Amino acid sequence: MKILSINPGSTSTKVAVYENENRIFSENATHTSEELSRFDDIFDQIAFRAETIHSVLSKHNIELSEISGVAGRGGLLPNMHGGGYLVTETMTSALLAGEASPHASNLGALLASEIARPLGINAYIYDAVTANEFPEIAIVTGIPEIRKQSMCHVLNTKAMSRKVAKKYGKTYENLRLIVAHLGGGVSVSAHVNGRIVDAIGDDAGPFFAPERSGAVPLLNIIDMCYSGKYSKKELSKKIRGGGGLTAWFGTSDCQKIEKMIEEGNEKAKLIYEAMAYQIAKGIGELAPVLSGNIDYIILTGGLANSKMLTGMIAERTAFLAPVEVEPGEDEMEALSLGILRILKGEETAREYERIREER
Repeated sequence: MKILSINPGSTSTKVAVYENENRIFSENATHTSEELSRFDDIFDQIAFRAETIHSVLSKHNIELSEISGVAGRGGLLPNMHGGGYLVTETMTSALLAGEASPHASNLGALLASEIARPLGINAYIYDAVTANEFPEIAIVTGIPEIRKQSMCHVLNTKAMSRKVAKKYGKTYENLRLIVAHLGGGVSVSAHVNGRIVDAIGDDAGPFFAPERSGAVPLLNIIDMCYSGKYSKKELSKKIRGGGGLTAWFGTSDCQKIEKMIEEGNEKAKLIYEAMAYQIAKGIGELAPVLSGNIDYIILTGGLANSKMLTGMIAERTAFLAPVEVEPGEDEMEALSLGILRILKGEETAREYERIREER
């Protein structure tokens, strides 16, 4: 079975084809700001990106008639579970109606449908960003009008969890894990028997990150909101995109900051260690969710390539459970293997419902 996987980002479209478990190719097609500036809305980019996908497939001599299924990155639709979904008219209508929070990943289902429909095959999404498997107790907050939302790196954390399970001859569905995804934003999630039962998103955790402020005292934020010094857009940027290491050093490039540390910059050393310290606190925060019964702690994402950072985190968390470092984020493989399991009948794809689903 050949599976086409599509992962749209803000300035790129990743395209990959797998034959069963084996990758035929994976390519990241970048889009210039000039190309994207022609479009007023992200959904106006569908035809442009679909043409890019066709060009990439042609370049790698992939015949469309050989494709068994198309996988798109799952976006930010509400009321999602983990696992796979068929891309249906209900789902595409909800996306086009703006029911998902704005994000390039919302194009995943639409692009998959655009490619699959003329071929008469199914399009799918898998492990959407907003997949919610939380029990009710994990959703309650101290403000009744606000319920905690599931928002973490679902696709990659589940894929790396399966990888670690396989490494030790176990199954993901029988493990209890805490997984930290380390990237421009950081999320930490608790996994029990194949489900994410709680998570700390990259805007809500005790940790700051290369581009995120992390949780800061709320009363100070309220003061800033009403100070008249900042617009909503400017404050949002301080929290997401311009916070964390970017706010301190004007860069989110951890290699540059690690070089500063190696050259004796004490401020860089303090801030970097503080980030690792806070990420470790986030991992510890989820330990009670598993009653301290944790099989493995997994560190993944692009920043897991940093031995300095992962070493700092592991030093503070190894007393909880063995720490496994799985760098990177092979989301294309995770998409493809998820859909392969559906096509082989090992999993069943859901159909999206716009009303709240029963857990």
